[in-house]
Amino acid sequence: MKGIILAGGAGSRLHPVTRAVSKQLLPVYDKPMIYYPLSILMIGGIRDILIISTPSDLPQFRRLLGDGSELGIRLSYAAQPQPNGIAEAFLIGADHVGTDNVALVLGDNIFHGPGFPAQLRRSIAELDGCVLFGYPVRDPSRYGVGEADEKGRLISIEEKPAQPRSNRAITGLYLYDNEVLNIARRIRPSARGELEITDVNRAYLERGTATLIDLGRGFAWLDTGTHDSLIEAGQYVQVLEHRQGIRIACVEEVALSMGYISADDCYTLGAKLGNSRYGEYVMTIARAAGATA
Repeated sequence: MKGIILAGGAGSRLHPVTRAVSKQLLPVYDKPMIYYPLSILMIGGIRDILIISTPSDLPQFRRLLGDGSELGIRLSYAAQPQPNGIAEAFLIGADHVGTDNVALVLGDNIFHGPGFPAQLRRSIAELDGCVLFGYPVRDPSRYGVGEADEKGRLISIEEKPAQPRSNRAITGLYLYDNEVLNIARRIRPSARGELEITDVNRAYLERGTATLIDLGRGFAWLDTGTHDSLIEAGQYVQVLEHRQGIRIACVEEVALSMGYISADDCYTLGAKLGNSRYGEYVMTIARAAGATA
């Protein structure tokens, strides 16, 4: 399976901060926002990942992440000159996906909860059509909303409905078989001129091959698109990291735990981060894994 991180857009809800820097490069507590979706794809076993962003922001992503080889993965980059909708990612990334299945994650979404890595890997291994992830919210009319039957089969999907049929918001993580490339080519732009991801999902629903997995209680899904939600996400990460002594979305640790890099490689990456607590943490977990440095 190939991966795509969509990290474009103007981030206008975060202006004036995002007039100078991409939203997905802003810090969420102790690391850049893009580390969170990147770690999700890595945890899912996906090692070939395309990052899509604006032409002006791509050099900064390359500076931060390079070609991914230090993490034992492969990163490539493509431009989305205008924010023409989430589904445009499949047109931009068609050559990257090739004949494989694909996981698309939005660059400003954070996922964290017990059992999620195993759930994600199982969903990828058993993929037949598309898999969406639903999360209960208080105000579903602000989101794309999905309704599923008792077997998890998607039976309805609506975009920002006035009278939602469920409280399950569709999160920014999507798994698709290769047919998504053809579906994305066929859908028509919305009144706003965008290729809507809901139209892609509706096509799978009509085929009877769309599954909605309920992330449920005890799970955290955070969308960091506003000033308040950005602060709340940072506070969430801070509290968990301080109390548990771990680092959420530490891409070096994920690479080590997945066997993408060695303990010595991990230690070297930590040492490059200077005297930061993040760097010290990376070196500590590398020593615990047998690094000889």
